[in-house]
Amino acid sequence: MNLIILLVVGGIIGWVASLIMNTDGQQGIILNVVVGIVGALLAGFVVTPLIGGASIMNGGINVQTILISLVGSVILLAVLNLMRRGTVR
Repeated sequence: MNLIILLVVGGIIGWVASLIMNTDGQQGIILNVVVGIVGALLAGFVVTPLIGGASIMNGGINVQTILISLVGSVILLAVLNLMRRGTVR
């Protein structure tokens, strides 16, 4: 059950991050889920040690973990855009 919840929340986080970074037209639902989950992992390793708290992969799902995962997803999309186009957008 946790895996299904993680996939749904990861998809929503990836979709919101793609809307923020204006890459929603280039991505499908599968890529949104991947961006959300990989962004949550990135947030767990990079953002969480800097500001504290728990990532969505370690702890429960609450507002703080969702915002931290969203920051990680936005950072991931910015890095991908930088590598692909040479600009963050």
